[in-house]
Amino acid sequence: MQCTNCNRRGHTVRFCKTLARPSAQVPNTGVGQACYGCGEVGHYKRNCPKAGIAGGVGRVLAIGHEEAVDDPIVVTCTFLLDNSYACILFDSGAEKSFVNQKFAHLLKQKPRALDESFTVGMANGKTESTNCIYVGCTLTLDGHTFKIDLMPVPIKSFDVIIGMDWLSYHRADIMCFEKAVRLNLPNSETLVIYGDKPSTNLRIISCIQAQKCLRKEYHAFLTHIVDTSQEVKDIQNISEVRDFPDIFPEELPGLPPQRQVEFKIDLVPGATPVAKSPYRLAPAEMQELSSKLNELLKKGFIRPSFSPWGAPVLFVKKKDGSFRMCIDYRELNKLTIKNRYPLPRIDDLFDQLQGANYFSKIDLRSGYHQLRVLEEDVPKTAFRTRYGHYEFVVMPFGLTNAPAVFMDLMNRVCRPYLDQFVIVFIDDILIYSRSKEEHSQHLRRVLETLRSEKLYAKFSKCEFWIRRVKFLGHVVSEEGIHVDPSKIKAIENWFIQNFSRIAKPLTTLTQKGVAFDWEEKQERAFQTLKRALCTAPILSLPEGIEDFVVYCDASNQGLGCVLMQRGKVIAYALRQLKTHEVNYTTHDLELGAVVFALKICRH
Repeated sequence: MQCTNCNRRGHTVRFCKTLARPSAQVPNTGVGQACYGCGEVGHYKRNCPKAGIAGGVGRVLAIGHEEAVDDPIVVTCTFLLDNSYACILFDSGAEKSFVNQKFAHLLKQKPRALDESFTVGMANGKTESTNCIYVGCTLTLDGHTFKIDLMPVPIKSFDVIIGMDWLSYHRADIMCFEKAVRLNLPNSETLVIYGDKPSTNLRIISCIQAQKCLRKEYHAFLTHIVDTSQEVKDIQNISEVRDFPDIFPEELPGLPPQRQVEFKIDLVPGATPVAKSPYRLAPAEMQELSSKLNELLKKGFIRPSFSPWGAPVLFVKKKDGSFRMCIDYRELNKLTIKNRYPLPRIDDLFDQLQGANYFSKIDLRSGYHQLRVLEEDVPKTAFRTRYGHYEFVVMPFGLTNAPAVFMDLMNRVCRPYLDQFVIVFIDDILIYSRSKEEHSQHLRRVLETLRSEKLYAKFSKCEFWIRRVKFLGHVVSEEGIHVDPSKIKAIENWFIQNFSRIAKPLTTLTQKGVAFDWEEKQERAFQTLKRALCTAPILSLPEGIEDFVVYCDASNQGLGCVLMQRGKVIAYALRQLKTHEVNYTTHDLELGAVVFALKICRH
């Protein structure tokens, strides 16, 4: 028994481990080496380039170049094919080897016609047909030449795809982890071809390491990191806004005019002035205090004081690392009669947004400083510092009645537009419209009102002509209302499925006479609530006043209800059972759920 491939005894050609010679390199030795498949001489049937071609159907699992670089089962590289550089993909998912039709004209060989067309199934599910083949193309891999037969097909990402016909012929091994192909050469040597590797090896190095690399004459490039997340807004890019540049100054022009509302501080009967010693401040805070006092004096917002009142100053660090000056008016607030002017309910405000598609949000610049303090109450705002005793002429931050008074002012200013196309919450103004034409008119009318009232806004914090707006801790769009991801803590009052049951181990700890023991069930409930709060559902905005349906239910732990309109969820509500309600019968609990639901959804 003698092998006809290596001419050695002891095995047949079927089990020969010697690399078979390419067809172009196998000499014609007569009829004994004729192919039983195609009848030609110079190769055997198992190495026939036309085997399975005529009338056959093949497949090529071609992928994009970027995907191939990251795919561990394929290897990509660039080598010479007939003295032309070609981008090559070693793909074990391709049955044959293929060449891009656009690259095929660079090959030196002429295409040979096939007896029948060959159909190729592409990766995108489509099929392509070819009726020719390029036989004996020269492929140069790391200085070694190989012969390869290629079929032209329309490939987008590569010039050549080497498939299983060539890989199995040369007994190639694809080493996935190393992104390499190993070939066994006829002289018992092994050729390893390393492919392109993903560019995930980039890492940050220190300045010392960089200097060492430069001393070794490594190639270096100077790069710059640019934050492109936020575009620079320009007032000239918004047609409605460019006509009102005076509303968006860099700084407030000075003392505000006399308005229909002034800030007044009414004290409880028998109150006497309170003065506290200044707090100890760090050197950086002292420097910031001096700078802030000079700024406020220059604008006329504060003035030297001889008042018997005096509150201390403290500083709070902002997100950007700078300091915000705050006056500790807690003692004054204790003696102040509270202003009961109502702030609007947030859910009532959102009800006005039904059908809105376009939004603009205006944020007033230092809104409190645009309202004067009643002259007789100016001494009560006095504060004490190392640099002197001062009092505010404009409304300062930190006073208990400041939000209510400013809300009163903004309601009077925007009264003609409220519940039509404007929502006001303290110093935030939201303009909403159904169409572009309406929004252009609404925006101009609001800007004209601000100009006539001499109210000023901060352009960098304003947003115009947007389809999704962040307002009062929520994101509002034509799709509905959902939680602002940046303020996930603001959703605690919204519906969380099974909230009562999940939170029961936590709420039990707050009951009178119960020891505060934090055990595994409390920790589990706490973690479950955190996950639930971060995945709160999206609520739809109501459309009109019809087709509302209320669903309610009761259990032995709580009451719950859902308000829906035409299959969309508008609102959820639920609460735990009170102590006496635990003893209710089933029908009493169900009736209690109905009463609870109607109280919540009565509007």
